[in-house]
Amino acid sequence: MQDLVQRIYGTGSRFHIGDIGWELASVPPERQAGWRIALWNDGDQDVAWGWTEGNGLLLVVDPARAEVAGEVLDWFREVVGPGQRVTSVLESETHLIDAIEKAGFTVENGRPYYTHHNISLDKLGTPVVPAGFTLRHVGADEVEKRAAVHRAAWSDVAPSKMTAEAMAAVMSTWPYRPELDWVVENSAGVFVASALIWLDEQHRAGLVEPVGCAPEYRRLGLGQAVNLGALHALKELGGVEARVCPRGDDGYPIPAKLYQSIGFRPGLRTVNYVAEGN
Repeated sequence: MQDLVQRIYGTGSRFHIGDIGWELASVPPERQAGWRIALWNDGDQDVAWGWTEGNGLLLVVDPARAEVAGEVLDWFREVVGPGQRVTSVLESETHLIDAIEKAGFTVENGRPYYTHHNISLDKLGTPVVPAGFTLRHVGADEVEKRAAVHRAAWSDVAPSKMTAEAMAAVMSTWPYRPELDWVVENSAGVFVASALIWLDEQHRAGLVEPVGCAPEYRRLGLGQAVNLGALHALKELGGVEARVCPRGDDGYPIPAKLYQSIGFRPGLRTVNYVAEGN
């Protein structure tokens, strides 16, 4: 799956190899049990894949093999069965949009969508943390502390299911690198903010995923600092650009404002589609 994503990667593509690494490694086994994944290949080269959970589909198709998109959608319908089916694509993925609309899907407004934000690494700001805090990357032996800061940051609405075992899986998956996994540590040695970047060395492009800050430490500039620390590390490793994909709708605007304050600029957005019936 990552090989195909990397091979067709560009400004107009939906996914980065880091998206796949994070999603496949970070999710608990009980949720993975509901996944269905299929790949299409031509000889030894993968040309498409589909990934379902519930009634939702993620799909990647090589634009040079656009005709395979219809096969992925047929497989999706067979796997899900009668009823509502949903999917989303980047607005630039016209080869997928054509197939989706031909299969009877229509645009669904009102659901959350995501916006690609991009930044060049040639003019980054300087990260600054308040007195008493330390900005650094994690060590390979700090799995539990790294899992704990993720749980603290992502438990506002519902308790995060991140465990040390899941974080260990993330930290052992390709292309994770600890020197691109940055945290802010308080005076007691507790991690209170984090930002992970995944580097695609072939394209010299990073993906920021995920970012978080414990609620009691917000509004101190730690989110901006931990992102900038990770971005500088990305540049030192040869990266020239980075992407982050916050929600673009009005229901959750704060992350996008944070990234824009760093220098990320909004670009392409996702579009949601729905189909009903058989």
